[in-house]
Amino acid sequence: MRPPFAFSPARHSFADQEQKQAALSYLNEAWADARHDGVDGDCLAQASLFAAFAELVGTYGEDAVATFVEGLAGRIRNGEFSITLAKQ
Repeated sequence: MRPPFAFSPARHSFADQEQKQAALSYLNEAWADARHDGVDGDCLAQASLFAAFAELVGTYGEDAVATFVEGLAGRIRNGEFSITLAKQ
């Protein structure tokens, strides 16, 4: 079994990076469509997190995902998920 949640770009093949970029593009498009149809961003975020965690649990199991989630607080506080818009 491969180690779960190895997110370092250096550890991924070019094909893996391409798949992740394609997946992100699909998700961004679906998100934009839902927002256009009036779905609230907070509802989208919660549903997305549920779907993502359900997929990860199905792939790696509850213990591995729980261990991964324990590290999210520090990553969030360090700004890893913050998007800063540059002012022109």
